[in-house]
Amino acid sequence: MAARGRGTRGSSGLSVAPAPGSAAPSAGAGAGGREAIERLLAARTEAGERFFQAQAAPIARLCHLMAQRFVRGGRLVALGARGAASSDARHVAVEFVHPVIVGKRALPAIALTGEIADQAALLLEPEDVVIGFGEGTAEPLRAARAKGCLTIAFAGDAGAEWEFAPATDDPLIAQELVETLYHVLWELVHVFFDHRGLLENRPAGPRHDAGAAAFLYPFLAEEQHDLDAVLADVAGSVAMKAAEIAALRAQTLGENTEQLRAAAAALRASLDGGGRVLALGNGGSATDAADLVADLRSPPAGSGWLPRAAIDLSEDPSILTAIANDIGPTAIFSRQVIAHGRPGDALVAFSTSGGSQNVIDALAEARRRGLATVALVGYDGGAIAAGGLADHVVVTRSQHIPRIQEAQASAYHVLRELIERDPPPPS
Repeated sequence: MAARGRGTRGSSGLSVAPAPGSAAPSAGAGAGGREAIERLLAARTEAGERFFQAQAAPIARLCHLMAQRFVRGGRLVALGARGAASSDARHVAVEFVHPVIVGKRALPAIALTGEIADQAALLLEPEDVVIGFGEGTAEPLRAARAKGCLTIAFAGDAGAEWEFAPATDDPLIAQELVETLYHVLWELVHVFFDHRGLLENRPAGPRHDAGAAAFLYPFLAEEQHDLDAVLADVAGSVAMKAAEIAALRAQTLGENTEQLRAAAAALRASLDGGGRVLALGNGGSATDAADLVADLRSPPAGSGWLPRAAIDLSEDPSILTAIANDIGPTAIFSRQVIAHGRPGDALVAFSTSGGSQNVIDALAEARRRGLATVALVGYDGGAIAAGGLADHVVVTRSQHIPRIQEAQASAYHVLRELIERDPPPPS
C-alpha cells in the first residue's frame, strides 16, 4: 500500500466560509470591489502555499506510481457524477488524452459522469488510475481499490489510497487547488517516461542530456537509477509550479480588478433583470465554462447566494457535432447564440489563446443580439483583447495553458462571488 497523500486537516468544501478577514456577503460588502478582490486573492495565496508545501513530496511519489501504471497499459479514469465534479472529471481526461505541450505523449483517459458506480463496475481494469471528484465517488473508489486500481481523491475518507484534502472550507478555493494538482500530475508524470530504469520491468537507458530544457526540468539529467534524486527534483518542480500559479493568479486578479468589477456588475444586472448567462469554450476551457455554469446554478452550500440561470453551450455533444458536421466547427457556438441568446442575456467566453475563431464568432453574434459579453483570455489577449471583441476582457498573461486555466478559474470564481457581493452600479 502506498503512503497516504493527505494534506493538513480540512475539507474540499461542503460549505462556504467568508475569505479570511472578509465579512459575510451582503449587498454592501463589496462596495468598491478592490478590497474584496484583494482579500479573495490573499485567501487563495495562503491556501495554495500551505497545500503545495505539504503535498510536494507525495505528489512526486504519486507521479511515479502513475507512470508505472501507464507503461503497463493502464488508463486514467476520472469519476464525477454531476455539476462541478463532472467538469473536473472531463477536464483532467482531456488534458491526458490531448496534451497541449509539444512533446508530451497522449495518454489514455476517460471521464465517467452520471451513474458513475455502474459505469465503473463495467469498465475499470486492475492497472487503471482512478480519480474521484465530489460526492458519490466513495463506493466506486473502494471497489476500484479492491480491484487493484491506483485510487486518488481530494477529500478525506473517500475510500481512495491517495487522498489530498485541501485545507480550506471554501469550495471555490478548494476546486482551484484541485485543478492545479491534477494539472501538475499530468505535467510531471511524463518525467518518469524519460527515466526508463525507474519504471518496473523496463531497462535503464543512458544518462539523459536535458540540454536547453535543463533550467526548467533539471531532473531530466539525473541518472535513471536514482529514484530518490528524481523524486526530490520532481517535488521541487511541484513547488515551482505552485509558485508560478500564485504569481499568475495575482497578475490576473490584480491587473484586471476593474474589468472584474465591471463584468460582475454586468452579469448581476443581466441576471437580476431576468436574463441568463451563456458560457462556452473549447477543450479544457469547455470544462471551465461547465464549472462556471454549475457554480451559478448550484451555489455553494451555506453561502446564501441565489441560484442563477445559466446555459453551458459546450455541453451537448449532439448539438456540437451536428453543427460541426453540417456547417463547420467555427459555427458550433454562434449557432447556439442565435438559438438561445436574447437581449438582456450575457455571454461568458473562455479562450486560452484569445484567438479561437468559434469563440470570436460567438462573441460577434452575441453583440448583434444585444447580449453583454465577458471574455477570459490568455497569452497577450489575442484578437479578442486587441479588437475589443467583448465588453469586458480579463487577460491572464501567460503562454502556459495549464497555468492560464488555473488563473482563469480564480477569475470566474471571483466573478461568481462579486455577483452576490456587489450591487449594480448607480445608473
